[in-house]
Amino acid sequence: MMRGQDLYLSQAFPALMRKVYTWMALALVITAVTAYGVANSPLLMSTIYSSKLTFFGLIGAELILVFWLSARIAKLSLTTATLMFTLYSAVNGATLSSIFYVYSPAAITQTFFVTAGTFTAMALYGYFTKSDLASWGKIGLMALIGLILAAVVNMFLQNSMLDLVVSALGVLIFVGLTAYDSQKIKQMLAMQEFADEGAQKIALMGALTLYLDFINLFLYLLRFFGRRD
Repeated sequence: MMRGQDLYLSQAFPALMRKVYTWMALALVITAVTAYGVANSPLLMSTIYSSKLTFFGLIGAELILVFWLSARIAKLSLTTATLMFTLYSAVNGATLSSIFYVYSPAAITQTFFVTAGTFTAMALYGYFTKSDLASWGKIGLMALIGLILAAVVNMFLQNSMLDLVVSALGVLIFVGLTAYDSQKIKQMLAMQEFADEGAQKIALMGALTLYLDFINLFLYLLRFFGRRD
């Protein structure tokens, strides 16, 4: 762990970090293109949202893909793991297509750029700070559990003020987690002597983590600032 000291960076580190952000960026592009494509296809929208079974089946598929990839990454080949990440980003795009019906294109575009700026700032902070952000991760995880419980409760209460509070807390939580995850990924990759398949799979999981941070930060910012269309 870093405690006020510079972290030794291996020679493989720059290449591995590039892979993290390349995979993350490609996943975001796949998600955006899929979401936009599905939103502009009445047939696909009808197929997904006319049946709760189909919609929740996609949500279940997302959860299975994430948990399976996280649990089995050591035993999977890099190619298989990459394909699963790609599939996950596409399925996630399909389930996020509804935002184009709920929010205006201007709100989505503006929120994306705000998210990109906020994410970049916090990722850079996590990368360059000499402070140990481990406590941020612990607090963020506990707060995330509380956030999920509050969101579930509000599904039944439908309280607009609670929804606003949940959205604001969601933004704060994922801002903190972005910095923490950025530092954690740096620490993990700095210890990899070679950019072999094992190290690249660690980079891939880092890309998945930051991808999830970005997506969640975007959604909470959209709920907080976006005007419903």
